[in-house]
Amino acid sequence: MARAMFDYTKAVLAKVSFDPQLFCKELNKAMNRLLPHEIEELRIWVNSLIKQNPELNQCLIYLNP
Repeated sequence: MARAMFDYTKAVLAKVSFDPQLFCKELNKAMNRLLPHEIEELRIWVNSLIKQNPELNQCLIYLNP
């Protein structure tokens, strides 16, 4: 079940990656819902997404505790 939440989170973040404010909001929610090991995987995934969409760089603040 937890893996399903991780996959769902990635799908949502990919869909809202066009809007940095919405992306930040969804990323913040994801950080509160996911398990610690999933957050580490999400950090890696988000960093690769930010390389493609540099305007999302402002959302990195949510990845650092």
